Amino acid sequence: MTTLTVDTRYRTLTAFGRAIPCAIGRAGACSAEAKRESDGMTPLGTWPIRAVLLRSDRVTPPGRLGLPWRWLRPDDGWSDDPADPAYNRPVRHPHDYSAERLWREDRLYDVIVTLGHNDAPVVPGSGSAIFLHCWNEGGPTEGCVAIAREELLALLPCIEIGDRISIT
Repeated sequence: MTTLTVDTRYRTLTAFGRAIPCAIGRAGACSAEAKRESDGMTPLGTWPIRAVLLRSDRVTPPGRLGLPWRWLRPDDGWSDDPADPAYNRPVRHPHDYSAERLWREDRLYDVIVTLGHNDAPVVPGSGSAIFLHCWNEGGPTEGCVAIAREELLALLPCIEIGDRISIT
């Protein structure tokens, strides 16, 4: 089992002997207990790495993937409405509640690594859609961790089921 480590102070993700520049939430980081929907904070803690979503028209998967994965679809979303019974879960658009669209033009979600923040069990309002994804040249996220696309693609073959990310 490997733990990828995010240092929120120095904005680095350390994994497999490499230190990679990363971005975090626009409002910084906070304890998992203080995390709230739409606060722009990255939750501190250690989270299981769950799966990978890839955009087929923009990404070629690495030759080997040690995590479950699937292609993104144009109607993929992730519920961010605390009133939704599917809160912090993948959904399909159109959706009766607010849900982030995962099929984006800005390339940030060409590669998404889903993290196990607030998913076992889900607590409505305690944050949703906390991912490791592609960055916007170091610009802040809405609460996720983001790195350069090439770096993320290079990490994917190394990450296995049971690995975790520790955000400190």
